[in-house]
Amino acid sequence: MASAPHRVGVADVARDDLDPHLEGADVVVHLAWLFHPMRRADVTWHANVEGSKRVLEAVGRRGTPALVVASSVGTYAARQGLEPVDESWPTDGVPQAANSREKAYVERLLDRFELQHPERRVVRMRPAFIFQEPASAQQRRLFLGPLVPRWLVRPGRVPFLPLPEDLRFQALHTSDAARAYAAAALGEASGAFNLAAEPVLGPAELARMFRSRWVPTPAPLLRTATSGAFHSRLLPTAPELFDLLMSVPVMSSQRARDELRWSPEVDAVQAVGSFLEAPTRPPAPPTPPLAPGTSGPARIHELATGLGRRP
Repeated sequence: MASAPHRVGVADVARDDLDPHLEGADVVVHLAWLFHPMRRADVTWHANVEGSKRVLEAVGRRGTPALVVASSVGTYAARQGLEPVDESWPTDGVPQAANSREKAYVERLLDRFELQHPERRVVRMRPAFIFQEPASAQQRRLFLGPLVPRWLVRPGRVPFLPLPEDLRFQALHTSDAARAYAAAALGEASGAFNLAAEPVLGPAELARMFRSRWVPTPAPLLRTATSGAFHSRLLPTAPELFDLLMSVPVMSSQRARDELRWSPEVDAVQAVGSFLEAPTRPPAPPTPPLAPGTSGPARIHELATGLGRRP
């Protein structure tokens, strides 16, 4: 049996006509999301919220039977303890963090979409922090900036790790996230699904992974340092993202295990380790955001060369 022709198209979800790209689709998997520029909340809102709104409108017009949307742990309201929460936890976000506000707003768009189209199957995926080796350059650039060399964040390089005692976060490997999305897209399930691997990571676990010594540090002190570095343009990560990190709840992934028949094959320690232990010079992926040459020494050289060429 001949397979359907493979078709690739490029479109801006916030500006372009999306209907032609959805023609004949049985399911739309919406993953598009802009993380930076954190200093321009209007830009990320336009891409993330307005873009998602336009995707949902196109799905509604085209009559696509199923929609799978990438939300995240960042859509949840601040935790009240360390007990795992299920998908019924409020999705109000952490208002001071732009990324969280945008995720929460898209959840409201999905609420409205489901009311308007009760015949459609809608799935909301809420993964923890996702890691993989090929994305290590991009993730380092997102959180630490383009000038930080790869070797500086390798295990054993940082002798002390200042972290708050109550820091907790969950991780997931990209391969496991992909399997969950495939199960959601090809199956019959609907609703929200938390995705996270065990164990839950705290400061002690992170210190062991960094081969470093954990120094308990008050969260307000770290928040102040992050704010100072951000406003001095030494760090691209807004201090509100630190607030989000310290607020996200611990998620239970039991529903995904039961209804998607999904379970992680890579534990959380290995998932984060794939970022920390990524080769210093990995093969360059075909997309600029993942290319190692866009950060570290290569980026410093590019900037220096560019400055030298100025008249």
